Amino acid sequence: MNAAAKSKNVFADVLERVRGAATPLLAPDTDFSRVLVEPPRDPTHGDMATNAAMVLAKDAGKKPRDLAEAIGANLRSDDIVEKVEIAGPGFINLTLKSHVWAEELRRVLRGGADYGRSDIGKREKVNVEYVSANPTGPMHVGHCRGAVFGDALANLLTFADFDVTREYYINDAGAQVDVLARSAYLRYREALGENIGQIPEGLYPGDYLKPVGEALAAEHGGALVGKPESEWLQIARAKAIAMMMAAIRADLAALNVSQDAFFSERSLIAGGKDQVAATIDELRARGEVYQGRLPPPKGGAAEDWEDREQTLFRSTDFGDDVDRPLMKSDGSYTYFASDIAYHKSKFDRGFLHMIDVWGADHGGYIKRMQAAVKAVSGGKADLDVKIIQLVKLLRAGEPVKMSKRAGEFVTLREVVDEVGRDAVRFMMLYRKNDAVLDFDLAKVIEQSRDNPVFYVQYAHARGESVFRNAREMLPDLPRAAAERAAMLQGARIERLSDSGELSLMRRIAAFPRVIEAAAVAHEPHRIAFYLYELASEFHALWTRGKDLPHLRFIIQNDPETTKARLALVQGIVTVLASGLALLGVSAPEEMR
Repeated sequence: MNAAAKSKNVFADVLERVRGAATPLLAPDTDFSRVLVEPPRDPTHGDMATNAAMVLAKDAGKKPRDLAEAIGANLRSDDIVEKVEIAGPGFINLTLKSHVWAEELRRVLRGGADYGRSDIGKREKVNVEYVSANPTGPMHVGHCRGAVFGDALANLLTFADFDVTREYYINDAGAQVDVLARSAYLRYREALGENIGQIPEGLYPGDYLKPVGEALAAEHGGALVGKPESEWLQIARAKAIAMMMAAIRADLAALNVSQDAFFSERSLIAGGKDQVAATIDELRARGEVYQGRLPPPKGGAAEDWEDREQTLFRSTDFGDDVDRPLMKSDGSYTYFASDIAYHKSKFDRGFLHMIDVWGADHGGYIKRMQAAVKAVSGGKADLDVKIIQLVKLLRAGEPVKMSKRAGEFVTLREVVDEVGRDAVRFMMLYRKNDAVLDFDLAKVIEQSRDNPVFYVQYAHARGESVFRNAREMLPDLPRAAAERAAMLQGARIERLSDSGELSLMRRIAAFPRVIEAAAVAHEPHRIAFYLYELASEFHALWTRGKDLPHLRFIIQNDPETTKARLALVQGIVTVLASGLALLGVSAPEEMR
């Protein structure tokens, strides 16, 4: 990270000044970690508000409001503070002098694409596991949201200086892939000319398996026909999984989603090394696995409950509601046992921070998995599970039917091909991950303010159009963003005094704070919301300039004011481009 990227943002700068103002009143070793500096909800209250007096009053031995008055008195003499007001029980509201925002805009111009980068991650390793769809068919729009979320979150954490590994867990063991193999074998027989009739109940009926059958026929001819299942099942399974994973990778690439690692569930028990058994033995040696019986669940016996002595994990010792079985009655492992071994492998690979992106139907699985991570890591590792709620696919307000088992689903690729990658990615992030998302194929391509992705991209393109028009007055204005920013660093930004201009500078300055908050919370949707707000303010200032010529970005015969406003526009397009890049969305220079 370069020096410009490490330079403090105005929020961090003010936080240090608040600490300095409080230090004469408090011991030097006072814990300031709970002190926040942030914009007040009501902009009429000033530029920033801090809770310093509220959280430090006990250490100071003062009432919060009295401490606030004392801190405020110190801050009033600070050369960046215009006004200090004490509100309510002890909040401190600050109005900063306008030159503060001018200097922050210069930081944007110096930092360029690095503006907003943070070092809060301190290169700590984080494993982000996302998608992990069963390799039983093409990806549908439901998978799409988790894929975009995980990819954007990984981008965000990388920007915040975490060492991120993007991982896909391939569920290539268990009953579902055996069903896949039998379905592929049926298509193999079809490829050889056999009339297979209607696909039997319980098999995958989609046409997407026809190429797998054709590949098996090309490779084996009729050699597999008539053989017992034990001889062809593994062959058909391996071919089907390989071809399905190739298709999944291609679908993800169309969405600009990639992973660094693909971890096979089957590898946990393959090659004569049973990692699941080894993990169970290790937990048993620590007294965290035992033989026992489970009481029936409250409200009646669950479908998977068995009244028998079995191998159980003491998940209640680690925050779960009930101990969990690790072995089925037939002697095979439960899915949970394999998942424990898998997450232990993450810990063994050095990941103390794990983030799993799961579908909406896995909410009940969170506590047990977090308990397992605590157990296998000795409490050293943490697991954050982000639940991705359902996507309701619409076309002009009418539902679009999906059914993976019936072969009538709408694939991810079809959605991307119809509305474009940018629209898919932005809209999948323009709602919090745990809220149901209505995705209307017609609305996401509208060119209107009601279509957020268009509105944000149009703001970037509008900014670039300002520079194209400005070259009539300033023919030496560079086309490359970095060179243009370097030229505009010397602009007299202090000339920008209109309330709309100052508001935009404040909005730009909030970008580093939004980055850090979104990274800590694992919530990339905050970036999408921020970009829409920034775009909205920019469009509003543009509109005002149409009605009030003195506010236009290009003022004929006034190159100094024009340069100052071009510096503001450069700050806007820089942050818009950076934010869109984090979401995996392009920042066009023109909208066609």
